[in-house]
Amino acid sequence: MTGIRLHAPAPGWTVDADVVVVGSGVAGLTAALRCTAAGLRTVVVTKALLDAGSTRWAQGGIAAALGEGDTPDQHLDDTLVAGAGLCDARAVRALVTEGPDAVRRLIETGASFDRTADGAIALTREGGHHRRRIAHAGGDATGAEISRALVEAIRERGVRTIEHALVLDLLKDAEGRTAGVTLHVMGEGQHDGVGAVHAPAVVLATGGMGQVFSATTNPAVSTGDGVALALRAGAEVSDLEFVQFHPTVLFLGAGSEGQQPLVSEAVRGEGAHLVDADGVRFMVGQHELAELAPRDIVAKAITRRMQERGAEHMYLDGRHFGAEMWEHRFPTILAACRSHGIDPVTEPIPVAPAAHYASGGVRTDLHGRTTVPGLYACGEVACTGVHGANRLASNSLLEGLVFAERIVADITAHGPHRAGLPEVPAVAAEGGADSPAEATELALLAPEVRREIQRIMTEGAGVLRSADSLAVAADALERLRLDAEEDRKAAEPGVEAWETANLLCVARVLVAAARAREETRGCHWREDRPDRDDATWRRHLVVRLTSDRRLVVRRTTGADFPPVTPDAPLEPLS
Repeated sequence: MTGIRLHAPAPGWTVDADVVVVGSGVAGLTAALRCTAAGLRTVVVTKALLDAGSTRWAQGGIAAALGEGDTPDQHLDDTLVAGAGLCDARAVRALVTEGPDAVRRLIETGASFDRTADGAIALTREGGHHRRRIAHAGGDATGAEISRALVEAIRERGVRTIEHALVLDLLKDAEGRTAGVTLHVMGEGQHDGVGAVHAPAVVLATGGMGQVFSATTNPAVSTGDGVALALRAGAEVSDLEFVQFHPTVLFLGAGSEGQQPLVSEAVRGEGAHLVDADGVRFMVGQHELAELAPRDIVAKAITRRMQERGAEHMYLDGRHFGAEMWEHRFPTILAACRSHGIDPVTEPIPVAPAAHYASGGVRTDLHGRTTVPGLYACGEVACTGVHGANRLASNSLLEGLVFAERIVADITAHGPHRAGLPEVPAVAAEGGADSPAEATELALLAPEVRREIQRIMTEGAGVLRSADSLAVAADALERLRLDAEEDRKAAEPGVEAWETANLLCVARVLVAAARAREETRGCHWREDRPDRDDATWRRHLVVRLTSDRRLVVRRTTGADFPPVTPDAPLEPLS
């Protein structure tokens, strides 16, 4: 328990619930639907509209052993290989064995996947998969279809939702258990301004933190809010150094910022080739799967080729598909390319890596429980151990489904523990061990600092990292933090200032972990430490925030995570 909170007004309204779910992607809405079905009073809090998160942007599909001849064991093997020795095998086993039925329940909820002529689910391949096991919808609009079905189900079942709401901090009772969240609702409506949802169980499903970099496939809402909240609440985070850079993001020109259009891995799965400006397929001979190697390998190969050729991008060539295939199999990508003046039917697509997915996050066990009692996490915000050092393509949607259901099973099995009254910001509340009178309020940063954080991270902690680049990044981030502490009037409480504070928080953790991991593994590429070192580093880094804002980095004793208990065996870094 850090006693650190964002600087914000006291809550002016409250809502009571059994469970509050923060986030409205596949993980959050699945958890909310299952909680509601179990008779629990459930409130969904989401930062924008219900369908505005990362799920709707997922193009390729959802991976599960659904095809003839495929098995969970084969899916497990591919996941472990992609994870570069750091997957928690128990978590992966849960994912691949429970995944097929979880997908079938998603279909029962209303999601409609593409079918073959005989009515079977159409399956494709993506990087790292040795079999066709990726179910897709609308050709390349899988996330949009899943989001549509889940949002429709939420509305049909009358689940209470609070939209346009940025979660601020976790509420706790006198015993340190979860007691709800504070949040700020943007705009006018039934609720507006800062309020609180009181609940003994909180499920974080806030998505990723891609906006910590200048260019990302993530939407603007992906500012690491859940990870930052968890850190301030005293939870542990792990594997944050493993940021996956998607190899094939549409190149929009040097210096382009914000959300960039993704060119799904499924395009390569259907036979498109990566080539340089001379048309040379540079992935051939670098990996047995060539263009379908795991993402970290392809991203590194593209980056190396760009360096060798002095180029800003490479090309993805799918001209041999023909117009009909582009129009029917990849209509979303075709439209995005054409809107930027590129026609994949007649010319190769310029592509370059960009920040895509956080393989790490809030550390959980196999039931989604964090190190804070009553606080759960699932989806991209969580670190379940499934992804290890590099996520296997299309495992993310499946992880959201499977672990959301596991969380609800745990809540219903034990019943939501009745928390006491929160000793934290509540309407007209004063005093208490963790009240505003004694809690430390985190200094906010001016919104324009956001671009500076993104620049620092892109230059120092992007695809290529080194001890020197990470040291420069760490010093620059620390200067931003200290400047904010010295000038507490630099920013007034508000959404942009809170988001910027969250981005600085997760950036500091990412850089600290990346500096500590002195090897190259998965999507963590240290130029000064180019080799993988299993003897020293086949283990996870675990970070927590102290009350004086220091970051304490420790490591596990092996690749499997220890229990989420105060006495978990973690080693200090030498």
